[in-house]
Amino acid sequence: MSKEFSVLMSVYLYAKPGEVRACFESLENQTVKACEWIIVEDGPLTDELYSLLDEYQNKYPDIIKRVPLEKNQGLGLALREGMLHCSYELVARMDTDDICREDRFEKQLAEFEKDSELDICGSHILEFEDDVHNIVAKRTVPLEDSGIKAYQKRRDGLNHVSVMFKKSAVLKAGNYKSCLLMEDTLLWCNMFLSGAKAVNIDDYLVYARVGTDMFERRGGYSYYKKYKAGRRQVYETGYISWFDYVYTLVIQFIVAMMPNKLRGWVFTNLLHRNT
Repeated sequence: MSKEFSVLMSVYLYAKPGEVRACFESLENQTVKACEWIIVEDGPLTDELYSLLDEYQNKYPDIIKRVPLEKNQGLGLALREGMLHCSYELVARMDTDDICREDRFEKQLAEFEKDSELDICGSHILEFEDDVHNIVAKRTVPLEDSGIKAYQKRRDGLNHVSVMFKKSAVLKAGNYKSCLLMEDTLLWCNMFLSGAKAVNIDDYLVYARVGTDMFERRGGYSYYKKYKAGRRQVYETGYISWFDYVYTLVIQFIVAMMPNKLRGWVFTNLLHRNT
């Protein structure tokens, strides 16, 4: 397998320039660097974000490919468009507020070298607040294909911010689709239904940014209704059973209705293992 690959990202109006810069710096510092960065501009951005993107495009004119969308489409449709602009078979997903460990891509490429039938490769993640050294939790996932697929019935068996996958496998599954809160979840289910093989590396290759505002966003009945709608789309794929669907709705309703501090504790200590 060639070591040529793309990085796929989406940036939107409320992204913080400092966090985007930290993400870009982690891509610059990789031991094996991407051949191109596909940056989808999901609707109009701030002057600060445009300035940052211009700076990097001037710095790497042959690497950075910007895909501007006239209106905000949401993450699923933004990534769907971005996938079509990726030039290489291997594509690494990246959220613009997260940070890659410097050997992330090197380790993932090695997995694809070992197994020509592999379609998706992820890893565990470390979650941090404010500073990458302030690790507050970690999210571990199953390592082998069968365990990942079983785990996916109720919770994601892949950390989406850590994944490298084959473009052909993504397109075979129908590409990303609009599915609020669950764009990646829906894609994994569709990819598994279409025969994709997955592994997770037993290591923490990405630092994912979290905070109290994240826990606030995941609370309240309005959030639960969005979750339910997304989960319904996942159920309609046929990948999960009715019992799995109802079970996850009950758990999510309980968590969404909790006070924010308690919900934060549940996420960091139960849903995501505390360090």
